[in-house]
Amino acid sequence: MGRLDNKVVLVTGAARGQGRAICLRMAEEGADVVALDSLADVASVQYPMASADDLATTVKHVEATGRRIVARQADVRDFAAVQAVVGEGLDTFGAVDVVCANAGIASFGPTWELSEASWQDMIDINLTGVWHTVKAAVPSMIAAGKGGSIVITSSTAGLKGMANIAHYTAAKHGLVGLMRTLANEVAPHRIRVNTVHPTNVATDMILNDSTFRLFRPDIPNPSQDDMVEAMTSLNALPVPWVEAVDVANVAVFLASDEARYITGVALPIDAGCVIK
Repeated sequence: MGRLDNKVVLVTGAARGQGRAICLRMAEEGADVVALDSLADVASVQYPMASADDLATTVKHVEATGRRIVARQADVRDFAAVQAVVGEGLDTFGAVDVVCANAGIASFGPTWELSEASWQDMIDINLTGVWHTVKAAVPSMIAAGKGGSIVITSSTAGLKGMANIAHYTAAKHGLVGLMRTLANEVAPHRIRVNTVHPTNVATDMILNDSTFRLFRPDIPNPSQDDMVEAMTSLNALPVPWVEAVDVANVAVFLASDEARYITGVALPIDAGCVIK
């Protein structure tokens, strides 16, 4: 028996990293998956976005568990596209029980030097994209009358201020406000809403040249190894980052009946970053 047997989970940003880990862990616990990812680069972001091959790998991993998956290309900035994927998921599986609004980007710079495009892309994807996701999914969850769980990926930057990511911090703080309001709105329907707040996670969003240079501007061509010490200094526990599966495991818990009375909570997965 899995903790999510016969549930259907919608996951955004599903092609790699945290999204893929969430898809796989949900499937391992018995859920079918509706997955989407933009599969297109964002000009204001210095690292490449996930590819069609990445999403195909997510599909392969989920199907290897014996569960089913609908995986489509859709940009969370495009509400109609997200709504279409949710609709296909409903046609295929009959319900969406769990939403993991995970899609997001990162870019860097002092507040006053951020470009208009960097700011707008960040808000559109990391904040408005989550609103689009829940807006597309919640009506069917309410109509089904079975309750459900919504897990929104925020960040430690959603709980504290951090230099060089004002746009990211603003978006991730905004998710907490969205979560708290939505949790009140859907509670009468037994739908729970929570945010998760990881510290740095070992994914392509963090482990790339732009982040290496941010943490080690004193080195001409820094590597991943060069920033371990700097990243470790952010956390109370002596680790530079957590793994994607650590976030996925918490998402599974919040989606399961083990968390049936947990709603409106901002839950850190942060190796003690917030308390340091």
